[in-house]
Parts: sequence; C-alpha cells; structure tokens
Amino acid sequence: MIQETIVTTVNNSGTPHIAPMGIHAKSPSGTGAPVDELIILPFRPSTTLDNLLSRRIAVINYCDDVRVFAGCLTGRRDWPLKPAEKIDGRVLDAALAHAEVELVRVEEDPIRPKLFCRTVHSVNHAPFQGFNRAQFSVLEAAILISRLNMLPLEKIESEIDYLRIGLEKTAGDREREAWGWLMAVIDAHKNKVTA
Repeated sequence: MIQETIVTTVNNSGTPHIAPMGIHAKSPSGTGAPVDELIILPFRPSTTLDNLLSRRIAVINYCDDVRVFAGCLTGRRDWPLKPAEKIDGRVLDAALAHAEVELVRVEEDPIRPKLFCRTVHSVNHAPFQGFNRAQFSVLEAAILISRLNMLPLEKIESEIDYLRIGLEKTAGDREREAWGWLMAVIDAHKNKVTA
C-alpha cells in the first residue's frame, strides 16, 4: 500500500527539509496487521535522500491539508514544525498523526533507492475526517507536477482536465488555493515547452 505523506528530515546542520512523498507501508506477510515496515523511495538527486542517509532518521507526517503537498512542489516549504518526541527530527504542525522512523537498510539503485525504515514512535494528534474529491484532485495534480519533465504535456493536460471535475464540485478554500499554485506551475511549464 502506498500512502501519500509529508516526510520531514533534518541535515547535519539542523536545517529541516519538508517533502511530499508516497510511502510504501508493508504489513507482516500481507496480513493486514499493523504496518511493521515503511519504505521511502526518493528519486536522485534528493535532499530527503541525502538527509536520511546522513542522519538515518525521519518523520512521516500524515496530513489532510493539501496546501502542504502543493506548496512544497511550488516553492512554499516554510510550514510550521515542532520537535519530534523520540528522535532529533521535526513534526509538521498540520499533521493529524506522525511516525518517527529510523533507517534500517538501503537497497541501492542509481535512480530511486529503497530506504527501509522502522517506526520507533507514533502519535495521533487529531481525527482524520476523510478526503473529499477536491483533495484527491490536488494530490494527483501535485504528483503530476513532480513529474513534469518525465511525462508528455498532452498526458498532463488530459489528467488535469479530468481532475478539475472533482475539484470544481467539492473544493473548499484550501483546495482552491493549492490548485491555483499547481496550475501556475503547469502554465509556466507549458509556456516553456511551447515557446
């Protein structure tokens, strides 16, 4: 199972880094039991990868404010953080829950190494009320933004047209703001590609 999360890491100077990332959550033997392994797969080059390899710790933040996902991909990375409880990491203030993890092993890959992590502490901060279709649309558009240089422009435009339907039917102020940030990046990309 892949969970869309916000990963926070810290470099050796103590500077935090916030990045949206799909985390692979594995239960023992596919039983549906509680997750016992989290796999982070950052593409190279990656600040998250560098920080995790250096410090061997991270915080996985479970968040329903899609502005954080869209913001990180559009240059808005200054989200409030607080100290983690059991590791020298940072927790996103907007997190509904978080897991403090340590790196236990690495499967090397020239493009996308697998970082296997073990949870050392987890906390629930607030109840999850569920996602609406607009939040899904923003998350999917954010993933498209992260792959602008990998996907054909026609595919991106087609996907955005479909995602816009759910957004227009169910969006609140947060979702509209996040969508606007993402569309500005896509428009800039289209202007660059078609120039």
